[in-house]
Amino acid sequence: MSLKEQELNEITGGAITATLFNSIARLINTVLDLGRTVGSSIRRISNRNYC
Repeated sequence: MSLKEQELNEITGGAITATLFNSIARLINTVLDLGRTVGSSIRRISNRNYC
């Protein structure tokens, strides 16, 4: 079966795949971890607790 050029132009796609969803979830977790690290560093510096 072969498609004509007109039929090929009408093909649409772009559903959210599991890979895209996992990448977004990983990005959110990375940003949250980075925020925790920065917040802990600021708190340790303000309390002068470096150890």
